[in-house]
Amino acid sequence: MKRALTLISALIVVAAPRLFAQERGAAALGEAIEGLGTTARVLVIGAHPDDEDTRLIAWLATGRHVETAYLSLTRGDGGQNLIGNELGPELGMIRTEELLAARRIDGGRQYFTRAYDFGFTKTLSETMGRWPRDSILKDMVAIVRAYRPHVIVSIWSGTPSDGHGQHQYAGVLARDVYEAAADTVRFPPAKLGGLPAWSTPKFYQARGFRGGGTSVQFDVGEYDPLLGETYAQIATISRSQHRSQGQGGLPQFGPAMDGVLLERSRVSDVKAPEHTMFDGIDTSWARFKNVKLPESARGALDSLVLAQAAVNAARDLAQPSRMVAPLATYARLVERVRSAVHCTTDQVVSGEAACDPMMGDLALALETTGTRATDALLDAAGVKILATVPREIVAESDSVPVSVTVYNEGTAPVSVSSVQVQQVPRLAPVVASQTIAPGSSARVTQPYHAPQLPTTAWWLRHPLNGDMFDFGNMGNYEPHPLVIGEDRLQSAAVAVGLSIGGTEVTQFVGPVVYRYADRATGEVDRPLATAPAITVLLQHDIEYARANHPFDRTYVVHVRSAAGEPRDVEVALALPKGLAADSATRRARLPAFGEADVHFRVHGTLAAGVDSIRAVATSGGQRFTLGYVPIEYEHIRPLRYYRSATVRLESVNADYAHLNIGYVRGVGDNVMPMLEELGIPVTELDPATIAQTNLSAFTTIVLGPRAYEANPALVSHNDVLLRFARAGGTIVTQYGQYAYAQPGILPYPITLARPQADRVTYEDAPVRVIDPGSPLLTAPNRITENDFANWVQERSSYMPHTFDSHYRTVFSLNDPGDPPNDAAVLVAPLGKGTYVYTTFSFFRQLPAGNPGAARLFINLLSANQRAALRPPVASGAVKP
Repeated sequence: MKRALTLISALIVVAAPRLFAQERGAAALGEAIEGLGTTARVLVIGAHPDDEDTRLIAWLATGRHVETAYLSLTRGDGGQNLIGNELGPELGMIRTEELLAARRIDGGRQYFTRAYDFGFTKTLSETMGRWPRDSILKDMVAIVRAYRPHVIVSIWSGTPSDGHGQHQYAGVLARDVYEAAADTVRFPPAKLGGLPAWSTPKFYQARGFRGGGTSVQFDVGEYDPLLGETYAQIATISRSQHRSQGQGGLPQFGPAMDGVLLERSRVSDVKAPEHTMFDGIDTSWARFKNVKLPESARGALDSLVLAQAAVNAARDLAQPSRMVAPLATYARLVERVRSAVHCTTDQVVSGEAACDPMMGDLALALETTGTRATDALLDAAGVKILATVPREIVAESDSVPVSVTVYNEGTAPVSVSSVQVQQVPRLAPVVASQTIAPGSSARVTQPYHAPQLPTTAWWLRHPLNGDMFDFGNMGNYEPHPLVIGEDRLQSAAVAVGLSIGGTEVTQFVGPVVYRYADRATGEVDRPLATAPAITVLLQHDIEYARANHPFDRTYVVHVRSAAGEPRDVEVALALPKGLAADSATRRARLPAFGEADVHFRVHGTLAAGVDSIRAVATSGGQRFTLGYVPIEYEHIRPLRYYRSATVRLESVNADYAHLNIGYVRGVGDNVMPMLEELGIPVTELDPATIAQTNLSAFTTIVLGPRAYEANPALVSHNDVLLRFARAGGTIVTQYGQYAYAQPGILPYPITLARPQADRVTYEDAPVRVIDPGSPLLTAPNRITENDFANWVQERSSYMPHTFDSHYRTVFSLNDPGDPPNDAAVLVAPLGKGTYVYTTFSFFRQLPAGNPGAARLFINLLSANQRAALRPPVASGAVKP
């Protein structure tokens, strides 16, 4: 089984760690106590990070203390980004962290499959062709068998009414996994690392998004007096973590109904009236009465109900020390039972144990109640634990001291028995044997030995395999982090053994953080991360060049040191034929943990085609070719996207003359730098000051994708842009959503279909020319069928369904089975100038380095009234 662990040797799996900044005090204590006797688990299944019903999750996890997890088939890699320019895998990293941030608020857990979000699709059949059904279903079966839910809730119905093909796929496979997880013929345990079959008692369809009939309704607007909020308000705050998708909402007061519809059940009649989602399911400790246990463990298990009653009888959130004794008793009983049960999920997927379904169910129930009891005991006793390091980054194979400080803010002494930094391989715990008096603290230091892998997104360690993440050769095992759950993974954590109220408990704390004070914002906690001793990075990973034109560009190579001593670094560039650098190598001396920029001037000429420039850093006899791009937003933990120090150069036969571009950035917009690389003069325009900007020097103004939605000031100053066109300028507006159909945005009206706008999601869909004489096809570049080759993800989004007669059309395209749409490019005269509206996905194609898309975009930038005043044409099928 060691093979299954090598993939994530840079990660630690921690069972329900106490988060460093997790809420404490009376509210947290009260919530933990209320959840002591809850043993049920619910799994909610959707396709994307923001599909989840946060109201349902918050009501179950926080309101009813049910262990509730969300399984998102994807990480949302194919979406758009309203807060930055990251797309693809980098966006997937952001959206993964947004989901984890949401779960920390609503109390849920988080799972994913290996599916890569390849973008919007209209049909189930297209999605089935991109994601092999058995591969994704196998992941889901493993997760269900590991998590062992009593209820599965599907967000989607699995029918065309779901809209997005990936939604339909998630709905179909949610129903498949309900049956398949119990099927040992189709999915033998031996093919899933020993995970035994699990028969989920009930399957529901969520009604939060869709409405319709329900079997069970509940008021998520119920007020929680401990938290001071309703569960609907908590859910809104949770959902607002999806900032990259613009999901921010305003918490509302008052009743808010949600519900679910029972579709399948192994324990009840699906047509019978229901009072709760758990009708027919024993969610008490009594369901384990037939599990064979040693006498002492059986006695402890049977005593948990009375022990919980004693905790409730002593409940006093104002004087929590009164609850220490009964909580200590409860924790001691739980640990006595757990010592006799050897089939936790971690043990099973590690090949250490096997167990029957009821024993596995008991193991997870004990893990949940044990964690809650330990958290409550520490809160009642006034014990807080900090695990910190003196710096954020540690070099691979290096070490850093971890300081574990235990504070006793209670009224009675507590003892620290051991401290163990969780790492691979694990070190023996430090025996502490320290008694901490009230009002004092104890500190233990233990080294953290960094692994030989950097801290990064574990699912990106291998290149994509089609539209799925590749986890390498796992044999008959599923990847450990996939079945354990994303919320249980830490780069570093600590386990602290404590004696409180005469009971020995272990508290897991993670992640280990670098903690410091920022003079403006106060406390900052940044998780410990591992990096190569030297990282080397070029500014871009894809660039354009004009073929057969002089190439003269300065490349900045950024080198960083994670080493604790000064390092001499030699940097060299490997260049393609036709290019030369002003120096073969350059040297830099980096101080400990320092960084520097090394500059090379590269010149020459490139023929059309694909080439690359590679940077290599050498230090201490080692070669380094890997670097990282920091990804930092205030609502998520810091991320690092690792890539090789290589630039792919796409040399394009592109002509243009007399262009000077003013550019207003849109959403997830990386088009502007790609134009600059082609030698086109580009100036970024600030929408807030565009009314005070002299636009007369520009030939063309470009508005990035969804620019009007991203910049309210642009709407206010739209008349300035239209005056620019009327005076003889050209405006190229990239696609927008429904706001663009409102009067006053575009110069002439358009409409978009509802509930789903027209789009062409097949990136290889045929593009037909319907006006062969249009100058947009010939000036300055002659556009052919080859220019539409190798596009990525999609052709066109939010295409107008109808449009004003002032517009002229050039292209017609559609997905299989859809009617033709001629609105990928609309061009119209406006005064003395020209207005171009395009829904082609240039915001994806240009950053991907597609040569044909660049040539076509240049033609749009060069548009004039010769194209705008063409005679109207009917839709046809003339090839370019």
